[in-house]
Amino acid sequence: MCKLFFFVFGVIIYTQFIQAQIQAPAVPFLMIAPDSRSGGMGEAGVALADNAWAGYWNPAGYAFQQGSGIAASYAQWMPSLGLSDIWIGHLAYKQPVEDLGGVVSAMVTYLELGEFVQTLDNPDVISTFKGHEMAYTLGYATKLNQDLGIGVNARFFYSTLAPFGTAREVRNTTVSGVSFDIGLLYKPEKVRIPFTRIDLGNNLRLGMDISNIGSNIFYIDKAQADPLPMNLRLGFAYDLIQSRYNTLTWITDVNRLMIKRDTNGTPDEFYKAFYTTWTGSTFNEQIREFTMSTGLEYWYGSPKLIALRAGYFYEDPRYVNEKYMTLGAGLRYDVCEFDFSYIDAPSTDNGPLAEKFRFSLSVEW
Repeated sequence: MCKLFFFVFGVIIYTQFIQAQIQAPAVPFLMIAPDSRSGGMGEAGVALADNAWAGYWNPAGYAFQQGSGIAASYAQWMPSLGLSDIWIGHLAYKQPVEDLGGVVSAMVTYLELGEFVQTLDNPDVISTFKGHEMAYTLGYATKLNQDLGIGVNARFFYSTLAPFGTAREVRNTTVSGVSFDIGLLYKPEKVRIPFTRIDLGNNLRLGMDISNIGSNIFYIDKAQADPLPMNLRLGFAYDLIQSRYNTLTWITDVNRLMIKRDTNGTPDEFYKAFYTTWTGSTFNEQIREFTMSTGLEYWYGSPKLIALRAGYFYEDPRYVNEKYMTLGAGLRYDVCEFDFSYIDAPSTDNGPLAEKFRFSLSVEW
């Protein structure tokens, strides 16, 4: 009997935005947020998306960005459980291309699942092995008009959990596939509330993103296929204060996994899930399946020098019931920015998100 170290399933299933266990998708590492900046604001970013990490939050954000940039991040995963060999890293790059009329981008994600032990029906170790998951993403973004941007991503992912099924029956538990993202960002030069004289100026941004669009995948048995974590993200960002030395931005996202399974647990393919996700339950139940992330970011300096961030993540108690505070800070000098964030212990004691620090570094020129 092969005893996979049970925490691997916590890593695979128990990520920020995973909802009811019955709806749990495959390769949810694709939903792990990469950057400390958004991590400090409750894991929100679809309407901000103004740096090299836009490829994750909303690729349309690149359409409004000037110049090139590169960013990298690192975080231990499940640190409160003492699993030091489980970590995740991201690397992102953006580059305007005048001949294409937009911005091209690339991102690499790597999740190290650590070392596992293979045994039979006794504690004697037969062998050890490691598991990991990777994703390579390419994107393109451009403006549809002065106020509206669009972005798309194409992604290849690879997951290997173990080189076997059991000690007596060799199976290669690996899988690979492709997925796609599409995003829109509305960033008007001037906004006036209809039927009023209230002028919001250029302080408001609205974003929408659908990520991880792709076919169901399976490791061993096609009858046990699982859907990709296709996710709908909607949100806004609003500058409460915008002056020479002080900027305060409020950002809020809502997320919904677009997954639908029948009574036997068989998932619909993504093209059906676009519709079936919204059927079979009441309006109130549909609303409960959304998660919410909200946060504040304060920048001081001209140009921006020091940032302080705080946020909150909420999921309905009928689902995984994650509720936690986040804190973060940033320091910018010339073309470099260093950010870190901290997630407070969630409602589930010693959960994989508890006491998690995340660090990221970006350079833009």
